[in-house]
Amino acid sequence: MGISIPQLVTRWILAGAATAACALHAEAQSSVSTNPNMAPAGRYKVWPNHTQVIFSIMHMGISPYYGRFSQAAGTLEFNPQAPEKSTVNVTIQTASINVPLDPLIKELCSASTFDCAQFPTATFKSTSVRRTGANTGDITGDLTIHGVTKPVTLHAVFNGGTKRMDIDAYMLGFSAAASIKRSDFGLTKMSWASFAADDVMLMIEAEFAEDKEAR
Repeated sequence: MGISIPQLVTRWILAGAATAACALHAEAQSSVSTNPNMAPAGRYKVWPNHTQVIFSIMHMGISPYYGRFSQAAGTLEFNPQAPEKSTVNVTIQTASINVPLDPLIKELCSASTFDCAQFPTATFKSTSVRRTGANTGDITGDLTIHGVTKPVTLHAVFNGGTKRMDIDAYMLGFSAAASIKRSDFGLTKMSWASFAADDVMLMIEAEFAEDKEAR
C-alpha cells in the first residue's frame, strides 16, 4: 500500500514539529559545566520535581530494600570560590514516603515508625562543609528524624551546573550519600524491625535552581 500525498505532508509536518521541539529544548539549556567555580554564587532553592531522598536497608540480611521520600524543600547558599562557607537546609515531608508495598507505607507513617502526624517533617541543617576534591565534599550537619537530632556527614558530589534559559535561572545538580542507624532515631518499634538491619543507607539526588527573589 502506497503513502498518499496528504499522509506524506502530515508526516513532514509532524517531523518538522518534533525537530522544532528538540531545537527549543536545546535552546532552553546552555552547556553543562562540571566545574563548580563556573556556577554563580548565591542562594538556590530545591527544585522539587527533580529531588528525592532514597533509602536502602538490608532485609533479612539477603537483599537491600529501597524506598524514597519524594517531597523536599530547602535552600542552598552556594559559594563556589570558598565551598566551606556554603550552607544547606532541607526539609522533607515524611508523609511522602513510598515503598513497593502499600500496607508497609501505612505502617511507616504510623506512630510505630516515623509518626507522620506528630513529626510531619525531617530536616537536615549543615554545620560545616569540607572540600575533598575538585567536585566532591563532605557536608556535616544536624539530621532530625522522629524528633531526634544527630550529626550526620553527607559525602557529596557536584554533578554539574547549567543555565536554563526558559526560567532564566542557573541550575545545580548534586548527589550525596550517608549511612545512619535507625536505632539512633528511635525507629525500633515497627513490626518488621527484626527483619531489617539497623544500618540505613541514605542517597540524595537533588537539583537546585537560582532563587531569583534573592538576587
